[in-house]
Amino acid sequence: MKKVFNSKIQLLTAVAILMLTFIPTLSNSQTLFKASSNSSIAENVMTKESQKAITPQEALQKLKDGNQRFVEGKTEQRNLNKELEITTQGQFPYAIVLSCVDSRTSSELIFDEGFGDIFSTRIAGNFVNTDILGSMEFACKVAGSKLVLVVGHSKCGAISGACDNVGLGNLTHIIDHLKTAVNNIQNIHGERNSHNPEFVNAVAKENVKLTLHEIREKSSILAEMEKNGEIMIVGAMLNLETRKVEFFQN
Repeated sequence: MKKVFNSKIQLLTAVAILMLTFIPTLSNSQTLFKASSNSSIAENVMTKESQKAITPQEALQKLKDGNQRFVEGKTEQRNLNKELEITTQGQFPYAIVLSCVDSRTSSELIFDEGFGDIFSTRIAGNFVNTDILGSMEFACKVAGSKLVLVVGHSKCGAISGACDNVGLGNLTHIIDHLKTAVNNIQNIHGERNSHNPEFVNAVAKENVKLTLHEIREKSSILAEMEKNGEIMIVGAMLNLETRKVEFFQN
């Protein structure tokens, strides 16, 4: 009996020694994992060097890849607090995206991007005015972005309002900006109002094309940068049902 008792004591002692040896190792492993994780986060945040190195074509592909991850439900695992902490000393977004105020069209989400990656400009109907053009010029000429992307979307409320010629307070001013796109769409079967989804989506796509034209026409700075190959100006449409972004061919 005494032998058995001593054997148990020896076994417990051995286990205790093993645990004391393992705990620091575990702690070191956790520290290394945390450091590795933070390093990985830092690598994903745009820096001045990575922004300068990326080409307009690569910037476009980066957005395409991000949307593909979003569609497939394979978005990157992010530590947003850490990303924000890293970018407090400076931001170097590689693109500026103009989209609608629609709650389902957040550029950061549909392109799977985090803090410091893109400038996001939003207005109902995703059209441009002087303030938005100035923001785009700042993003590209001053802050170094390589891509201007205009994103329209299916089932757009602002476009539907324009199709119905809605008038309501300051919203009337927005609708006026979208009327040209409505008038440009002629060869569509069915009603020319919001009850015809085909018409609404055709107007939304036409509105993006007109917005691209306005950017080039009304901003000599952006037009020259595009001509020199410093930036790309691209249009796209988001399908809310599939979550897929269709990029226009320049």
